[in-house]
Amino acid sequence: MLQTLVAQSRPYRYQWVSYDNISSNMTLAAIAAEDQRFPVHRGFDLTELERAIEDYQQGGELRGASTISQQVAKNLYLWSGQTFVRKGLEAWFTVLIEVLWSKQRILEVYLNIAQFGDRVFGVEAASQQFFDHSAADLTAEEAALLAAVLPGPEIYFVDAPSAQVWRRQGWILQQMNQLGTVYLDELQSEN
Repeated sequence: MLQTLVAQSRPYRYQWVSYDNISSNMTLAAIAAEDQRFPVHRGFDLTELERAIEDYQQGGELRGASTISQQVAKNLYLWSGQTFVRKGLEAWFTVLIEVLWSKQRILEVYLNIAQFGDRVFGVEAASQQFFDHSAADLTAEEAALLAAVLPGPEIYFVDAPSAQVWRRQGWILQQMNQLGTVYLDELQSEN
């Protein structure tokens, strides 16, 4: 009980950082981990959605197929949950975000509002908390480790990575190598 009270009394860590002050390693890691078709889709990844449905129909677990844009819509404007009303609003906000913002802006907001740990929000706060330096200086390995906890920062930990987190970091690093920086060039060319 006392440990819970102490944890709840800790302040939230959060600090906004502009896109230009986020390591390209981190932007590439986020895309590699969360939404590899981010530069080319318009908010919804129909290919990934079809795969998720097929996997589920073949006996797999129901998994999400949300894009980075959808996650921004949900995390910025909505509440958690799987109601039809929330999903409908998420779709509406996703369309608006994709129409009104550049891909760089969407990624900047995503990395600034994402939760990376207990009471740690945004890539700058996470970088300072876990690596003692700015988000601009994140290495590929550090960025991949941060991206590895994004699916569930309440169960996956940067500061005490499980074997599953280490495996996910390795997979993200492989994906980053395969994607290369050309993905980031596509984001910059649209501005």
